[in-house]
Amino acid sequence: MKHFISDTHFFHQNIIKFCNRPFIDVESMNKKIIDNWNTRISKSDEVYILGDFVVRGTGKQANEILKNLNGKKYLIKGNHEHYLDDPEFKNSYFEWIKDYYSFKYNKRSFILFHYPILEWNNFYNDSIHLYGHVHHKKQEYFRNVLGPRAINVGVDVNNFFPLNLDQVLSIVKSRENSLPQ
Repeated sequence: MKHFISDTHFFHQNIIKFCNRPFIDVESMNKKIIDNWNTRISKSDEVYILGDFVVRGTGKQANEILKNLNGKKYLIKGNHEHYLDDPEFKNSYFEWIKDYYSFKYNKRSFILFHYPILEWNNFYNDSIHLYGHVHHKKQEYFRNVLGPRAINVGVDVNNFFPLNLDQVLSIVKSRENSLPQ
């Protein structure tokens, strides 16, 4: 099963205040996100991380987090992937690292990018755009501007859990069904 997550911001103390995350410190935040991840993700699942995985952490710290997370991990880079430049970081914890990625599932295109895109590839052919970056800010605005097929997979709007492909499709279907005819 494919899963999607963004903006975990492991090791980033300031994100707790910035996003009003319900944690007293980085350690409790990191632990909760890891626990939530591992309750949903099996060793054979695929997890697409849409950026800002570790912020303010070292390559060694990123390695430790990645070792403790289930699944095959793929990284779409965000704007805070500085740990990737640390010589101690092991790229092998990711299956690949890219700026942008798309795939097809049941003849439908999925476009994965850290940032919300106003119009994406196959936009007029029912493709789905998964993004992060904006955390909890202006969710209604982004939904109204981007439409029902753009889904924020950031932890701040998904109770600190990854979303799976079925959940994404269910959200899109529910949004499309609620549109005026």
